Amino acid sequence: MSIDRTSWEAAVRHLYEDAYPYDATGPRRHENWVLDVLALMARAPGPRGWTGLDDAAQNPEREASPTYPFVAHPPEFIARRLQEIDRDSAENLLLALTDDGCTLSNLSRFTESEHVLRTMALTILERYGDSALFVTNVNKPGHVSETLDFTSSSWAYSPLSVYSEDYGLIVVSDIEVGMFWNFADY
Repeated sequence: MSIDRTSWEAAVRHLYEDAYPYDATGPRRHENWVLDVLALMARAPGPRGWTGLDDAAQNPEREASPTYPFVAHPPEFIARRLQEIDRDSAENLLLALTDDGCTLSNLSRFTESEHVLRTMALTILERYGDSALFVTNVNKPGHVSETLDFTSSSWAYSPLSVYSEDYGLIVVSDIEVGMFWNFADY
């Protein structure tokens, strides 16, 4: 699959426009990619200039805290709250992040088939290449290590923001770090 700016931006916009997202990609500059995640939380510009989504970008809270809605934490704090997952789980997670609740039942709000939506998720992942690392703050343990089970009704997450719920996917390649995050407050 060949990826270009237009198809990637269209997939991100379509999947997450009705969520409260932070979807962005920044440069990978450190061996310890968590440092790049911190820079991305503070809105480091993307290396390719491709546009993501940032619903909190104009929020006045950002004047006091450039990472808003993320809380500024040290790298060790963030690293302890993330777990590695496989590519299939990352694809499912991208689809679950399309609305509150972090569940694949969110797909019912779309008019497109699940196949079309999965193609969009794969378009997003393709940007980062076949050797990308996938990590998340979501815990829906599957029967196999490093997988998420979206058929399970129980789940947990390790929040990184000021909201009562936040869940997301971090994709790490040799040159970029992407974040796909959704926030909810009940």
